Amino acid sequence: MDRIRIVGGNALNGIIPISGAKNAALPLMIASLLTSDTLTLENVPHLADVEGLIRILGNHGVDIAVNGRREHQDGSYSRTVHFTCRTVADTTAPYELVSKMRASFWVIGPLLAREGQARVSLPGGCAIGTRPVDLFIEGLTALGAEMEIDGGYINAKAPKGGLIGARYTFPKVSVGATHVMLMAASLARGTTVIGNAAREPEVVDLANCLNAMGAKISGAGTSTITIEGVTSLSGARHRVLPDRIETGTYAMAVAMTGGDVTLSGTDITLLDTAIEAIRRAGAEVSAVEGGIRVIGHGDQIRPVDIVTEPFPGFPTDLQAQFMGLMTRANGVSHVTETIFENRFMHVQELARLGAKITLSGQTARIEGVTRLRGAPVMATDLRASVSLVIGGLAAEGETMVSRVYHLDRGFERLEEKLTRCGAIVERISD
Repeated sequence: MDRIRIVGGNALNGIIPISGAKNAALPLMIASLLTSDTLTLENVPHLADVEGLIRILGNHGVDIAVNGRREHQDGSYSRTVHFTCRTVADTTAPYELVSKMRASFWVIGPLLAREGQARVSLPGGCAIGTRPVDLFIEGLTALGAEMEIDGGYINAKAPKGGLIGARYTFPKVSVGATHVMLMAASLARGTTVIGNAAREPEVVDLANCLNAMGAKISGAGTSTITIEGVTSLSGARHRVLPDRIETGTYAMAVAMTGGDVTLSGTDITLLDTAIEAIRRAGAEVSAVEGGIRVIGHGDQIRPVDIVTEPFPGFPTDLQAQFMGLMTRANGVSHVTETIFENRFMHVQELARLGAKITLSGQTARIEGVTRLRGAPVMATDLRASVSLVIGGLAAEGETMVSRVYHLDRGFERLEEKLTRCGAIVERISD
């Protein structure tokens, strides 16, 4: 099993290219099930989750063709992937595939809309909370689907003639359920109005792609989305938006270690709340042509309190990284997690580096320390694992991060990107 070795203490300087967003690419890939034409996606990141979903889509009959890597002067590359589902080969998404990645559960929407039926295993993914599928079931039921849970699977069936447009308001914001409703309602008869919809940029990206395929969606990016159903969708060509979580992660790494880094190929407007928190912590962050420039000041980090909230609030996917930054702040900060009930598993591992963190319910109190010391640590989930990398970059001595397969799910070529900016990071394969 691979590990990552980090020797901390070096400031980061240079350019870090930002990859396409995993959280946007996955629903966009699943949207290929909605049409018999080819959906071409540009800027698709090379990640374990993407490769896993490619295998799952292949099980449903999607043919996938990947263009060669296109090298750029800054060393980054993006993949263009063509997805073609002439006919759906299988409407069952089996446990052995879905249990490995929660997002694969989302195939239930397109399968139900296009084929009128779906049998999908209850999902897996990171162990950061229960994340029930109730919202998915309620939303699809509102469109006329008959839903039954049996033997760990959801058996879904559309009424004769297909799904029917309806008004439905989510009792709580859910990005995944909003994705599924957008895809399912695009082929429903009549108009669907979704209330309390997720407003994340990845939802907007999916809506833009679906509209390019012939859907009629308005209001994406607001809490009310309207979808006028169409009889069929065509192919399209769409570029995956930049990864705002990767952007924020590297910005926090620079803020913690010091240095001057340009994050290329990204957009500062994708994460206003997180950028404001990083600025309050003492880093300089500014929009530049083609990206974002971050200047960190190392030992001058200021304490900042944050609360995770649905977009446009502070992203839960950056909570662990920000907590890592706060371990070196000059004072006491507080991090409150409101999205997932079990997303503080990184606390004990950060403590191994010398962090002083105490938990009270869903709030962590972080007392900044003057220095961190390298130590062996273990990744517990995707975002927690990269918080340990950030801690290791600022720690004295060597940090060894094990179970890095979590990192490979969401961070493309992390070691290479950091090494090119002066960090000492290497992957060790046992």
